[in-house]
Amino acid sequence: MKYRIIIWGTGFVGSAVLKNLIAHPHFEIVGVIVHSPEKEGKDLGELLGLPRTGIRATRDSAAVLAVEADAVAYFGPSAIHAETNMENLTRALRSGKNVVDTSMGVFQNPSRVDPQLRHRIDEACQQGGSSFFSGGVDPGFGNDLFPLTLLGLAARVDSVHTIEFIDAGTYPDQPSLQALGLMTSVDQPALLESPGLMTAIWGGPLYMMAEALEVEIEDTVERYRRWPAPMSLDFAMGHLEAGEAAAQQIELQGIVNGEPRIIVDHIHRVYEDAAPDWPRPQLHVAHANRVTIKGSPNIRQETVFSDEHSGDGNLGGCLATGMRVVNAIPAVCKASPGVVSTLELPLLAGPGGMHSLLD
Repeated sequence: MKYRIIIWGTGFVGSAVLKNLIAHPHFEIVGVIVHSPEKEGKDLGELLGLPRTGIRATRDSAAVLAVEADAVAYFGPSAIHAETNMENLTRALRSGKNVVDTSMGVFQNPSRVDPQLRHRIDEACQQGGSSFFSGGVDPGFGNDLFPLTLLGLAARVDSVHTIEFIDAGTYPDQPSLQALGLMTSVDQPALLESPGLMTAIWGGPLYMMAEALEVEIEDTVERYRRWPAPMSLDFAMGHLEAGEAAAQQIELQGIVNGEPRIIVDHIHRVYEDAAPDWPRPQLHVAHANRVTIKGSPNIRQETVFSDEHSGDGNLGGCLATGMRVVNAIPAVCKASPGVVSTLELPLLAGPGGMHSLLD
């Protein structure tokens, strides 16, 4: 079966996905919704630097949502723009389209979503008879699919620790990193120092792992630290003054039986030599997703994404982010109306992924 899909958003993630879906045997692109006036009416091939496709981008979401389609793949702005995302997502769901999303990571674990936000999505799903799945890298498969899969190999689990390492200096969404506290003066309070915020953002996967392990999180501990640049310098996408954060660590601990047993962690560096004493990935100088399980047996997995042409880790990771939810479309279409989580999805093996070798 070929699934007819609408792509909403042609930013970094959306464009990476589109380039890989144009000739995909299991998905047919039937509409593309854009935000920028400069993209209005342009052929998809022109937007992507590819041959013409006959598919034109438009800002008229109502017209595209009226097209017959199985699902909308929504690659909107970050959760900083939550209200814009919610308006777009509920509009798509009410139109009768199933929706997969990478923008609202709070929906990764439906049981942890703010009740008002959850009600808006549930109501739209019921009105449209549609289903909704939200995923990403982190929050996302880096701290649900990866650790949950590995936990199935363990006889005993003493602790599980996920870490996201990224090269923040080349990360495409610089404003989001700056909003959290990176590249800002370490003498000024950071947003992530606000009590409860880290739990609100990353508590979803942390509690999901606890649910899978059948243990209770007694409390969460939020640990945030920044490493100041010793001197002013230019980096790939900007400039740092001395004393501004060249690295940050974001660590959320889930306390079980009085000890930190489930940990969701992040280390972001603006340049390679920043925070030299902090942990580093082993398979790449900057990028990796690591899962460490202590128990019987001990398990450590490190995964590195890279673009097939440039080797860029950010582009590789963003493509993986998008394809995770796109490959979920068949399962989401078969689900009952409502919000679906990773715990409810079957194995997603990426059907059709070898099509180019078989043509």
